[in-house]
Amino acid sequence: MEPRVGGRFRLGRKIGSGSFGEIYLGTNIQTNEEVAIKLENVKTKHPQLMYESKLYKILQGGTGIPNVRWFGTEGDYNVLVMDLLGPSLEDLFNFCSRKLSLKTVLMLADQMINRVEFVHSKSFLHRDIKPDNFLMGLGRRANQIYVIDFGLAKKYRDTSTHQHIPYRENKNLTGTARYASMNTHLGIEQSRRDDLESLGYVLMYFLRGSLPWQGLKAGTKKQKYEKISEKKVSTSIEALCRGYPTEFASYFHYCRSLRFDDKPDYAYLKRLFRDLFIREGFQFDYVFDWTILKYQQSQIATPPARALVMLDRALACLQLLQMLKDNLVVRKVDLQVGRCQIPLVGETLGQL
Repeated sequence: MEPRVGGRFRLGRKIGSGSFGEIYLGTNIQTNEEVAIKLENVKTKHPQLMYESKLYKILQGGTGIPNVRWFGTEGDYNVLVMDLLGPSLEDLFNFCSRKLSLKTVLMLADQMINRVEFVHSKSFLHRDIKPDNFLMGLGRRANQIYVIDFGLAKKYRDTSTHQHIPYRENKNLTGTARYASMNTHLGIEQSRRDDLESLGYVLMYFLRGSLPWQGLKAGTKKQKYEKISEKKVSTSIEALCRGYPTEFASYFHYCRSLRFDDKPDYAYLKRLFRDLFIREGFQFDYVFDWTILKYQQSQIATPPARALVMLDRALACLQLLQMLKDNLVVRKVDLQVGRCQIPLVGETLGQL
């Protein structure tokens, strides 16, 4: 008996892991539509899936927010059933040999700033901005970026009064150290500015291929975080963005100039990158680096398919020759792979 969840979803193979729990491929047995199923053991020390499902409900309807199909408990597991999405930006970065073009990064930046702005508009911080948490859609939505994994998200203001949470220090690092903001490393409570600074590190990671604080060796996690923090503090914005358009340095200077409870000017940041995009003469055609690579690979993959067609034709020619050999005089046969030339004597051509 195949495992089912929520009465109508068949559980398939494992396709990944989130900040909390495992993700499986699933199928709606009524519609045959594929879905993503996130499982979390109910005995886990800090259950997050119910919290995450509530957050998705708050964000429902936003562009680039996956739909929740079902949430509940099945046996030993909390279960969240959602839209199935495409590859993450980390997957695509690897597919593109770990470097993305300026055009691709600018097209991504526009959508990613929009996603962060939308989450903030609903009074939440994401707090784990990284390439793995941005996924491309599937089918007609293959060019749309989705933001996922709200297990670490936090409410930063009262929904009705918009009263901001208080400034605090001595906080533990929440999120992924590689993309954490300077203030997060310093133990300062996160706010909107930190999600945006993290996004800046993601963009530079895509452009550069890596960040200066990657690959640092340390004995413990705490020591590694300290080393990353030291390297981040000692790397100036200019050094980080050297060799790339000045707009990237401007982005960081702006993020770091924001006070704790400031509302970022998202439109200014988008305009910064859009103006650069236009100045570079790029077309916003959704042709990403992986779009070109996939097309090239499909072209390379065509010859074997073409060879099969040619082989079929050659076999057909041989069969024809077999049929004709007893009652036709064949003057010349020029048989090539994919092409059969049979110049035949006189009237035989009319008989074919």
